[in-house]
Amino acid sequence: MAALSDWDSFNLETPATYRIRVQGHLDKTWSDRLGGMSITPGTTRDNQSVTILVGHLIDQAALSGVLNALYDMHFPLLSVENLDEG
Repeated sequence: MAALSDWDSFNLETPATYRIRVQGHLDKTWSDRLGGMSITPGTTRDNQSVTILVGHLIDQAALSGVLNALYDMHFPLLSVENLDEG
């Protein structure tokens, strides 16, 4: 886990690369609506469909927009990870 001082430069306006996992299959054609994130289909160990989105977003407002769009499309959120954190 990152030390508190590692987060000093992180704020709401900080650009970051995120990995988002959702339950279900999301077609790659939705990339433009989801901030240009790359969309990769996959499965879990028990053969459940998941989709992994990875991309660089300009700030947390853009992240919120992507998460809201996924919510509106009824995709259950499995995880959100900031790949830039130490």
